[in-house]
Amino acid sequence: MNSASEYHFKVIAKIKSDFPDKFGIPRQSGLLKGLRSTIRFEPEYRIADALRGLEGFSHLWILWIFSENVRPDENGENRWSPTVRPPRLGGNKRLGVFATRSSFRPNPLAMSCVKIEEIRNVTDGEYNGPEIVVSGADLMDGTPIVDIKPYLPYADSIPGALGGFAHEVMDRSLQINFPENLRNALLEKYGFTSEKMDALMEILVENPRPAYQKDPNRIYGFKFAGVDVKFKIQDNTLTVLEILKL
Repeated sequence: MNSASEYHFKVIAKIKSDFPDKFGIPRQSGLLKGLRSTIRFEPEYRIADALRGLEGFSHLWILWIFSENVRPDENGENRWSPTVRPPRLGGNKRLGVFATRSSFRPNPLAMSCVKIEEIRNVTDGEYNGPEIVVSGADLMDGTPIVDIKPYLPYADSIPGALGGFAHEVMDRSLQINFPENLRNALLEKYGFTSEKMDALMEILVENPRPAYQKDPNRIYGFKFAGVDVKFKIQDNTLTVLEILKL
């Protein structure tokens, strides 16, 4: 039997999402209820029986790899620090890595709780097998998944649990200025559905700008569902400036 230090995880699936890169991705799972993604399994695990019984659950835990944040040292080991600077605290205060959900960890593992929208078998090009459509995922397109587990309300929900600094700095006061001509362009020119538009609005309300950046004159951008959304934030108002086709 392998020791823990010798164990290697297998990638069982990858996520298919509307985020081609990290910028703009929700900071935690479950924040954007209308944001849909798809879990597609690797060939070895495209077995419908492996999902038998999952239809009785409403939510999943996804265990995945921070594949874009792996920082190997000269020996190929992942570099990490015992303290990190949480963006939610402005990047100016250090806390213990195990008191945060920082992606720079001894093992670049993460977990997300998502809602199951649909479980189906599909044939789509080279893919033939089961897939799970979920909402509320905070994963970049192509992120490797190492396990999924059903969410158990009687055990996983803890009334009165404390959220520490992460709860204390939450701010939902951002106002959105989204010009009508740009909205219409998404719907008429770029083929956005009303569902996709709702998801984009949720992203904007959650403030996709890095928490430690406060320059009111800086123009930011993030890629979502085939477009690049340019915006700026002044005071408590986010203004969409331009929509570019990727």
